[in-house]
Amino acid sequence: MTNTTAAAHNFAAKGQYWQYMIKPTSSVQQIKNAVQGVYLKPVTVKLNLGRNKFVTFPATVSGVYPSLFTVSPEDKNFLGKTAYSYSEILCGRVKLRVR
Repeated sequence: MTNTTAAAHNFAAKGQYWQYMIKPTSSVQQIKNAVQGVYLKPVTVKLNLGRNKFVTFPATVSGVYPSLFTVSPEDKNFLGKTAYSYSEILCGRVKLRVR
C-alpha cells in the first residue's frame, strides 16, 4: 500500500471520511413548515436546471399541499413549471428566498 492509499484508508477507517461526504440536511417536514411560513409572501425562486443553468424569477407561494407547493410568477408570460415537490428543495434543485 502506498502512503497515499494508506492515509486514505486510515482516514476512512476512522469514520471521518463520511463526515465530509454527507451534507447536513433537514427533513421534509421541516421544509414543509418553512414553505408554509412563506405562504402568500413574495419570494425569489431559483431553479437549478443542471449543466450550470439556472433560472431565477420573482413569485408568490400560492398553494401549499401535502406533497407539493405552487408558486405564481409575477411575470404572467412565464412558461416554466410552477409546481414543485418538497424533495426538490431538499435535493437543491429549487431554492426559495423571501424578498
